[in-house]
Amino acid sequence: MNTWAKSYFFLKLMASLLWSLLPGAHALAAEPLPPLARFSAAADSQVPAPWRVVGLPKGKAPLAQIDIANVDGERVLRLATDKSYGTLTHVLPDLALPPQVTLHWKWRLDQALSRADLRRKDGDDVALKVCAMFDLPLEKLGWVERSLLALARTVSGEQLPAATLCYVWDQNLPPGTGLPNAYTRRVRFVVLNSGDAPLRQWVTHERKLSADFLKAFGSDTDTVPPLVAIVVGADSDNTGGASLGYVGDITMKQ
Repeated sequence: MNTWAKSYFFLKLMASLLWSLLPGAHALAAEPLPPLARFSAAADSQVPAPWRVVGLPKGKAPLAQIDIANVDGERVLRLATDKSYGTLTHVLPDLALPPQVTLHWKWRLDQALSRADLRRKDGDDVALKVCAMFDLPLEKLGWVERSLLALARTVSGEQLPAATLCYVWDQNLPPGTGLPNAYTRRVRFVVLNSGDAPLRQWVTHERKLSADFLKAFGSDTDTVPPLVAIVVGADSDNTGGASLGYVGDITMKQ
């Protein structure tokens, strides 16, 4: 892939599901948070709507296995990769986030990607990621990034998001590490678990989305743009490895 193709494909896939920014979106702050469909409520192995599985366009990489499985007596999301790529997206109405809103989930990693290295383009794979996508205005970007994203929007005909924050489980980087995607700074990673976390055990997380967004994208903006989607994913197509992980219900609370 070229220098930013993988992240471009990721954003393009997500963008086809996003809505245009609603006038007066900040007036929604006092409204109840929209619920995310629960994996635990799935009737079978299919992910519950409106979650949607997507891969890279034109079969650029095999689609990862993303479905519902029974683990420890619970129905949870399973993400299995084998030289493959896959994401699961839940679109939200453009949501102005109150500062106190937190994102909650639990995950466990059963098979890690030992060769992944998020600092390098050829190592840009993650066994587990939970991402929040934000509709950052183009005028907040530098000229080069603004031009590239504007061109991508024109070519694709989609309103590509300009800011994606991804929480990841990475075997090599220590927890707390924050870094941009190797292909584009429009995606920023925050490492939550690393090689010191035991495999095949659940780990619970609670994150303040607004605070984490400003820490990651504070050089671009001092305000938090509308949240437009939550994304879960895994990929091993760059390193040619295999991984297996699980994610429980994802909820937002205020």
